[in-house]
Amino acid sequence: MNDPLNHTFGPAADAAGRILLAALFLYEAYAKLTGYALAVKYAAAFGVPSTLMPLAIATELGCGTLLVLGLFTRLAGITLAGFCLVTAFIFHTKFSDGNQVLHFGKDIALAGAFLFVAGHGAGPLSLDARFFRRREPE
Repeated sequence: MNDPLNHTFGPAADAAGRILLAALFLYEAYAKLTGYALAVKYAAAFGVPSTLMPLAIATELGCGTLLVLGLFTRLAGITLAGFCLVTAFIFHTKFSDGNQVLHFGKDIALAGAFLFVAGHGAGPLSLDARFFRRREPE
């Protein structure tokens, strides 16, 4: 399909979308690192063992960084989709609280966005495109 708008804006939109999605997770990793005890206490209130906090931080920081770079983007997208689903169902199921309903919906929507990223890929402005571009047989 020859779509001039996609050709013009598509690559920049792909990169901007990845970076905007990643920003939330990079910030959350930073917040957990700088407020580690509080983050552990909050998670423990939902039955999440403190031993999982480093994994949560590594997931947010690692996958967020990969998304910014556009490197292993599909894997990062699938990982963060799963992370968002788990987060929604562990932390945001008190549906009598409108704020929790909002957070539940946000996490489900983010999971959908990450599945889109996983299915679509990083786009041309990425390290995936630079290093893993499919080459035509000669």
